[in-house]
Amino acid sequence: MFELFDLSVIGIEWGSLLMLGIMFVLLASGMPLAIVTGIVALFFAVFWIGPHATPLLISRIYSFSTSYVFVAVPMFVLMAAILDRSGIARDLFNAMRLVGGKIRGGVAVQTLVVAVFLAAMSGIIGGETVLLGLLALPQMLRMGYNRNLAIGVVCAGGALGTMVPPSIVLIIYGLIANVSIGDLFTASFVPGFLLAIFYVIYVLVRCYIDPSLAPIADEQELSMSSAEKWKIMSGVALPVAVAFTVLGSIYAGIASVTEAAGIGVAGITLSTWVRGELNWELMRESAKQTLRTCGMIIWIGIGATMIVGVYNLMGGMRFVENLILNFGDGSPLSILLLMMAILFLLGLFLDWVGIALLTMPVFVPIIIQLGYDPIWFGVVFSMNMQISFLTPPFGPAAFYLKSVAPPDVTLAHIFRAVLPFIGLQVLALTLLVTFPVLALWWQ
Repeated sequence: MFELFDLSVIGIEWGSLLMLGIMFVLLASGMPLAIVTGIVALFFAVFWIGPHATPLLISRIYSFSTSYVFVAVPMFVLMAAILDRSGIARDLFNAMRLVGGKIRGGVAVQTLVVAVFLAAMSGIIGGETVLLGLLALPQMLRMGYNRNLAIGVVCAGGALGTMVPPSIVLIIYGLIANVSIGDLFTASFVPGFLLAIFYVIYVLVRCYIDPSLAPIADEQELSMSSAEKWKIMSGVALPVAVAFTVLGSIYAGIASVTEAAGIGVAGITLSTWVRGELNWELMRESAKQTLRTCGMIIWIGIGATMIVGVYNLMGGMRFVENLILNFGDGSPLSILLLMMAILFLLGLFLDWVGIALLTMPVFVPIIIQLGYDPIWFGVVFSMNMQISFLTPPFGPAAFYLKSVAPPDVTLAHIFRAVLPFIGLQVLALTLLVTFPVLALWWQ
């Protein structure tokens, strides 16, 4: 029976095109990526390799899902979920008023600073963008901030979790590339904060060139009693200490990423309890959100692991490797630019989890063969995903913000507002590619 449908006779070139075509058709029908990749993997496993290939797929799925490092993902997601439902983000935002409230563009700057702190506490972008959209956007619009500037700051700041450790993107990359996640966190530290500094400089320069973009808050609005100041500062002291402890324990080599994630969950839970916000409902909803998010990541991972395994057995990895290595003049830089172009195009339509799991098993061996550092390339990949979070038509950050933005703020408004910040991301990526020492300074 299977000999009648032996697809291998068409060759790997046409097989690759057929695989891509089937995937695009199924994705266009609205089918989830995890289901699409699983169906396509099974189809080619049976009709290209033969039924005997299916046990190999099961072994690949098992090795992916039982990786020890993968335990860190639900831990950091749970941290983010607890932050979403507590008042820690609100108090962080209010605490920054004590510092940035009196400068022009101060609310936008404090939004970016809070975004960095939230990113350092959780490592994911969805909840962070929604939190900033609820806390910062209404305040900036009420104060008379330029709408595009306010929207751009919230979207770009909310997406910083891609670059700032403990980034879930870096954890998944480290899992695929089999490199130290602690080293990835260290390497992404400078590029991540450099990008945040670019945002802050851009906001300040624009606001001081055109003061109408960001009125300064009046003294009455900024006034706060000593008791209020103490309450706010004491409320955020422990969560901020937890964030520094988590990252510090990883950088100092005291704890692995997985162990530090566990410490972080315990610390944030303790912080919520000390603040009097811990209850059964908060933990139950946080656990449900964690299950939804991690379930999505795992199912996409299973599908992508299957299709990459099948494609490798088909000889596709060698085919793609030769195709990429022979691109243009064959120089390492031109091949690197081709990879980033592929990542950019995929980022217009696919989620970062699928992009990582589908491309990194192919790209990382080529990067190593070209003499590039896989740690550095992990940071380059994360910066590319940072751009994909803002670019239309997929742009997850824009959709997250739209879910909590005022009704008159459309997706078209949001995508226009983020254009300058996409430019800053491209600038940061260019510097990272030109000067790898920005990521590898510690080696």
